[in-house]
Amino acid sequence: MLHPQARRAVEVAAGEPKVFDESFDIEASRRAARAEAAAHPRVSVAEVRDLDAGGVPCRLYRPDGAAPGVVVHLHGGGFVFHDVDVHDNLARLLAVRSGRAVLSVDYRRPPEHRFPAAPDDVDTVLAWLADHAGNEGLAGPVGLHGDSAGGNLALVGALRNPGRVQALALVYPFLDPTAGFDSYRTAADGFDPREAAWYWQQYAASPDDLRDPDLAPLLSERLHTLPPTLVTTAEHDPLRDEGEALAVRLAEAGVTVTATRYLGQVHGFYRHPDQFDAAEPMLAAVAGFLAAYLR
Repeated sequence: MLHPQARRAVEVAAGEPKVFDESFDIEASRRAARAEAAAHPRVSVAEVRDLDAGGVPCRLYRPDGAAPGVVVHLHGGGFVFHDVDVHDNLARLLAVRSGRAVLSVDYRRPPEHRFPAAPDDVDTVLAWLADHAGNEGLAGPVGLHGDSAGGNLALVGALRNPGRVQALALVYPFLDPTAGFDSYRTAADGFDPREAAWYWQQYAASPDDLRDPDLAPLLSERLHTLPPTLVTTAEHDPLRDEGEALAVRLAEAGVTVTATRYLGQVHGFYRHPDQFDAAEPMLAAVAGFLAAYLR
C-alpha cells in the first residue's frame, strides 16, 4: 500500500510532462530542477568548495571534525538530469550525518555525452583521489554512494576499480536496461516504465552498449570483488526487483551486503525529507553504514 505522502507524489507526477513525449525539453527540465533546489534552505557545513579532480568538476563538503576519508557521491537523474547543484543539500546532509567529507561529482551527462563518459569520469575522480587525497586533506578510506542512475555509476565505479573503495551505498539503483523484472509491471507507481526505457536510450551510444557490464552491471562477472555494500529499495518502484536481485547475487558471491526495502515508498523519495517522513531515516541508515566501514 502506498504511504499517503507517496500517493500525493504520484498524483503530482501524473500531471507533469513525460520525458518520452516528443515535445519534452531537456534543458528546461534541468533549469527547473536547479531552481527548485536553490529555493530550499541549505544545511550548514564547515567547508564547501568546488574543485577540479583531474578535469572532472566536483564539489567538496567537509563537516566539522570530519573523520579521515571521503564519500564520493554520484547523483541520480536517469543519467540525463540533475547535477551537483540539484544534489547540493543531499551532499551537505550526507557529510554532516556521516561525519565524512563528501565529494559530489559533476559527471558528463547524455545526450551530449553518452556512455562511457560518465563511468570514465568516475574512474578519473578515483584516480585523482589516489594521487591527491593527501593534498586535499582527504586521505583515508573511500566510499562510493549514489541514488538511481548514480547508484549504477557507483556500482560500476567499484567494479572497475577493485580494491580502491572500502564501502558502497546504493539507493534504488538503476541497473537493468532490459526492464526484465516483475516490478516494472507490478510496482510502477509514479515512474512510468517508458521513462526508464527513454533514459537508457539517451545513455547508450549503441545497442551493444546495453549488454556491456559497465552499463548493465548485473551482467558483471566481478561482483565478488565488491566491498561491503548497502542496497536500499522502495516498495512501489519499478527498479525495486533489480536492486534486490543485486543484493542476492552479492550475498551468493560472498560479499558483505545489507539490503532494505522501504515500504509504501516510491522512486525518488530519498532526496526530499520535507515531503517524505522515510527520507531522514533512510539518510541516517546510509550515513551510518558508510561511517561503519570507512574506518
